[in-house]
Amino acid sequence: MRPEGLARVVIDTNVWISAFLVRSGTAARAVRRMLELRRPCFSEATFTELESRLWKPKFDRYLSLEDRHALLHDVQALAHWVEVPREVAAQAWCRDTDDDKFIHVALAAHAPWLVTGDLDLLAVRAPGGLQILTPADAWAELNAA
Repeated sequence: MRPEGLARVVIDTNVWISAFLVRSGTAARAVRRMLELRRPCFSEATFTELESRLWKPKFDRYLSLEDRHALLHDVQALAHWVEVPREVAAQAWCRDTDDDKFIHVALAAHAPWLVTGDLDLLAVRAPGGLQILTPADAWAELNAA
């Protein structure tokens, strides 16, 4: 059982999928390290995005259906679930408004990090002390501590 007091982190869908597909890559190393030290946060919207993207047929040749079920089950079990308050959900931060949901989760969960490879999110001037990091930056930060 994971301690409830772990620092929280929001990991964007693209980082999860990269980690699942290339298990020796930077995203995978960063995700594994984050899962040791931090607790991933999801809202229903962010988990639904991960789930729907992972079920796309283009991933059939890389991950079996059983592997995808197991990965989603494990991620869901580890997650800290948040409901995003309306006043937070009403805020726009990103030039691609579909990406705002990740910032909303980070703010609602009081997560200090949002880890992404999405250039639209990386271009955001992060609100409220939130750091928006690439997987490589997160990896470096986690290993510097």
